Amino acid sequence: MPLLPRRAARALSLAVLALTTGAAQGYALDDWSSVSDEAAGQTVYFAAWGGDADVNGYLDWVGEQMHRSYDVDMVHVKLGDTAEAVSRVLAEKAAGNHDHGAIDLVWLNGENFAAMKENGLLYGPFAGHLPHYALTAPESHPAVSHDFTLPTEGFESPWGKAQLTFYYDSARVDAPPRDMAALLDWAQAHPGRFSYPLPPDFLGSSFLKQALLGLVDDREPLYRPADEADFEAVTAPLWAYLDRLHPYLWREGRTFPASGSALRQLMGDGELSLAFTFTPSAPAAAVADHQLPPTTRSYLLDGGTLGNVHFVAIPFNASHKAGALVLANFLLSPEAQARKQAIDGWGDATVLAMARLSDTQRAAFETADDNPARLPAGALGKTLAEPHPSWMARLEAAWQARYGAR
Repeated sequence: MPLLPRRAARALSLAVLALTTGAAQGYALDDWSSVSDEAAGQTVYFAAWGGDADVNGYLDWVGEQMHRSYDVDMVHVKLGDTAEAVSRVLAEKAAGNHDHGAIDLVWLNGENFAAMKENGLLYGPFAGHLPHYALTAPESHPAVSHDFTLPTEGFESPWGKAQLTFYYDSARVDAPPRDMAALLDWAQAHPGRFSYPLPPDFLGSSFLKQALLGLVDDREPLYRPADEADFEAVTAPLWAYLDRLHPYLWREGRTFPASGSALRQLMGDGELSLAFTFTPSAPAAAVADHQLPPTTRSYLLDGGTLGNVHFVAIPFNASHKAGALVLANFLLSPEAQARKQAIDGWGDATVLAMARLSDTQRAAFETADDNPARLPAGALGKTLAEPHPSWMARLEAAWQARYGAR
């Protein structure tokens, strides 16, 4: 039997794939050139949080690169909360829309990934087929293949790393608190100079988890589903702590900033002296952009702080899966990751393993600036793993029941 030309062989394999899977896609995951060919001319709707100017600016740049280099247009569907995207895809599935979803790619992690995975809302596994995925060295970096303790199994592609980072105005604060107990003491001595965002804002909910990790004697239950633990007993130290802390917060804890951006603005306006972020480079970027005073300094708590990897995923019914795959792969490229990590790009840490890059590629990640608000080199080594995703929803609900009606 004569060998088929490459293009004819690809067409035959795709036809067989469509017949055996019922899929109408015109590409094969193990043939990246077919993915690129299928993606050309598509418009990808990328659902991602739209509450930060730096993130939005970075995604504008991504859209320009996608159009120029891949003939793919990207529309940033700006979300106030990732749960909005999860609800949209779930509603489409319930309505029988299995092929023409409104969302092609979504930025998510934690409880939103768990919800989409549990409800069969994800396309894949696809991550291992992305050409740039190998640059994360997943075989030696389990954080890029586990999301809040759950294995991603290729249904998510890593995008960036984050770690809870505290920052303060050194013109107002001589010795910032180094653990949760010291934070309470500091707040009581400096009333109104600290706060945290209102849960369920992600940063506010992360503060609850950070506090809980720092207050419990045994962390092990936090890494199993919350319904397997005595929730009231495990969280009792947190509520006792917050009961003592809230009267000394900004506006006496009667109201809370809406987001991390609002928290940063309060710091910039001089209303707060101590705050925190989930983007370690954000304080330095804000100083460079004149949003925070040059006396701003960053640090981690002595016992470490909460850290995670965030991801992108493709809904099961995405209308433009090939374009979403090409976009997910570009987001992992050394060019896009270096731009994202730069404080004038976004300041979000890369998920790439530097050992997998060339000397030229590594050089793009190096920084020579002496911004004093930047964390010292090597400071991000003390990372606390995220609890099981079920804890976040339970903590948010319990917080609202206890404090939300005030």
